[in-house]
Amino acid sequence: RPMTRVALTIALAALAAASPPLAAQEYPRTPPPPGPVTPAAFPPIQEATLPNGLRILVVENRRQPTVSLNLAFPAGGIHDPAGREGLAEMVAGLLTKGAGTRTAEEIAATIEGVGGSLGAGAGADFLSVNAGILTPNLPLAFELLADVVMRPRFPEQEVSLLRTQTLSGLQVELSQPGPIASRAFARALYGDHPYGRSTTPASVRAITRDDLVAFHGARLRPGGALLVLAGDINLAEARRLATEAFRGWSGRPPAPPAAGSFPARSATEILLVHRPGSVQSNILVGNLTYPPDDPRLYANAVGNRVLGGGADSRLFLILREQKSWTYGAYSSFARRRAMGFFNASAEVRTEVTDSALREMLVQLERIRTEPVLADELDAAKGALVGSFPLSIETAEQVAGAVANARLYGLPDDYIQTYRVKLAAVTPEEIREAARTTIRPDAAVIVVVGDGTRIHDALRAIAPVRIVDPEGKPLTPADLSARAAPLAVDATRLTARSDSFTIMLQGNPLGFLSARLEKTPDGFRYLEHTRIAAFVEQRTEITLDAAFRQQKVSQTGTVQGQQTSIEVTFAGGRATGSARTPTPEGIQAVEIDTTVAAGVLDDNLLQPVMPTLAWAPGARWTFPVFSSASGETREVTLSVTGTESVTTPAGTVESFRAELTGGPQPVTFWVSVAAPHVIQKIAIAGTPVEMVRAVP
Repeated sequence: RPMTRVALTIALAALAAASPPLAAQEYPRTPPPPGPVTPAAFPPIQEATLPNGLRILVVENRRQPTVSLNLAFPAGGIHDPAGREGLAEMVAGLLTKGAGTRTAEEIAATIEGVGGSLGAGAGADFLSVNAGILTPNLPLAFELLADVVMRPRFPEQEVSLLRTQTLSGLQVELSQPGPIASRAFARALYGDHPYGRSTTPASVRAITRDDLVAFHGARLRPGGALLVLAGDINLAEARRLATEAFRGWSGRPPAPPAAGSFPARSATEILLVHRPGSVQSNILVGNLTYPPDDPRLYANAVGNRVLGGGADSRLFLILREQKSWTYGAYSSFARRRAMGFFNASAEVRTEVTDSALREMLVQLERIRTEPVLADELDAAKGALVGSFPLSIETAEQVAGAVANARLYGLPDDYIQTYRVKLAAVTPEEIREAARTTIRPDAAVIVVVGDGTRIHDALRAIAPVRIVDPEGKPLTPADLSARAAPLAVDATRLTARSDSFTIMLQGNPLGFLSARLEKTPDGFRYLEHTRIAAFVEQRTEITLDAAFRQQKVSQTGTVQGQQTSIEVTFAGGRATGSARTPTPEGIQAVEIDTTVAAGVLDDNLLQPVMPTLAWAPGARWTFPVFSSASGETREVTLSVTGTESVTTPAGTVESFRAELTGGPQPVTFWVSVAAPHVIQKIAIAGTPVEMVRAVP
């Protein structure tokens, strides 16, 4: 029978009287020690080889009705012919853009219609195609996989589109200090070896459809390829489906040409990439290490976690938390099939560049010579051992991990025993591995920054070699050369009108019209831009007879928000205000600053282009003033080639010119024949182009 409330109260009181006070009870004061690290619970890897040479690995897991497929080939960027860098990446990008009887749109609709995924990519060593699918639709995944690797169509329209997208991405990349540093580092580290080469606009433009077809035909062969399947499938099912899907596929890729030796380095050298006007310096320090199956990888994984592998590492805590020199500093070991590398990196304020570099070198030497402290060791092991299971949770992660291990020749039990071997690493093993693989006394050091401000301080650390962002050698005297204002011959300026259609992925979205007028006192430049219902902008600039700006007025709306610029130029100063759009919203700026004689407002570049001395290889570096921000910056306009450009106004042989140094790189196509009329404008990193309209 249930107890009454009175009886329950009496019982609880009696129990309390019989129990010792809470303070007298003993509770654990420390957590229990961790249990031993055991091998990862991982299904056995089943393996078979088809008669055509295709290797198949299966990791069976029936817990979920999904399967992930990873088909990899030894066809990465290392196999790109010289002058065709980026070829492997373009092949990978086009495999799913039309194959078998399906167009790109049909492939996408087919795989997405069953809730699956299909994609391809290429790295330095390998090209891989990946698919994910629900088990009932597995035959369809094999069908699509076979189509894209055996029967890609490389349609000209998709080739042209991908080339345009790649060039646009490169233009943005080559304007950013981080990618510039990475490219220079690879070039200095690997020298003439293919690992040291990078994709360039020239190499992308040189790639033809025939190159793509030839690369695919030679390198995407079943011999030497590896197909890894993980999830709801067994080896017999995988073998049956692969045999049927890849029927008629045969051959091995040709042996790659001799890649050459790696540079030997006995002393540290600093490569200074001069980037005028940079307010920060990007630092990379590193050296070549070893092939991917080197047994030191376990000790180096733990040691790197202590050195620079996270926000609790030495580099991060010292350079950011203690010194406040950077937002972050890191280090890593990179795996390459032939030879990997180590690097440490940081982005620091210009004025502390040399101090930050010296401290980085001190920390690299310290990990080589001093034992890692016990608390550092425990934290590093805990982070690596504890996070590893999260990297092999899904079928996609499992397929990728197994493929990666086998492609790089790692032990068969690498995944299963990885945590155990990390947990067994000792401080002495870390020190010995670092001593033989991290070499601050013979390192490649790349610094991207304003050479005029950091060159002399860097010379006190190590010998300095100077190049520009494109890798062209410079001398210390070049650093002091200042950009000169554009010499505008006002007598060559004539009244003219230009009209452009603004295109978004080939579809008209708006217009830009511009007009230069002569006035009794000089010139007036008018510009009107409209982009759908999002942007409406009118600009008026008045200039004197020598084409010196006197006033900039701009009004408009951006997504319904009012924008404006009112700036007056007089006595070597610019004064006024601006309300301009930023990613965070409309920004209001009060402008009162000096502007050197001859410095043009950045809105005036378009009307002065016809007066420039256009020629192959021409290059102009000059200052411009932004009336939107009140800042003067140096920009460079470089002729990078010629192309036939077709617009509604006709087909015109044009110079292709890259404008860098501004907020976004811009490409102009300017007619070869005088009066050098702009035919097309493209904004890097966007699908937007401005195309000359019919007069």
